[in-house]
Amino acid sequence: MRIEILASAKEDLISGAGFYEANEKGLGSYFLDSLFSDIDSLLIYGGVHQVFYDDLYRLLAKRFPFAVY
Repeated sequence: MRIEILASAKEDLISGAGFYEANEKGLGSYFLDSLFSDIDSLLIYGGVHQVFYDDLYRLLAKRFPFAVY
């Protein structure tokens, strides 16, 4: 399995981290740690998720309202 983080996804991660950090100190870092943990899990569990857009799998983040394709 190949995992690729697109430039637009990086912008979403940075924006999300800023949003959560503005709400509570340290929450932005926790957000990034959580999302990257979910992304890393794709190396183990990739391919078992529901398919969207014909060829992309969707992983719903465990702790935040985000989806990883």
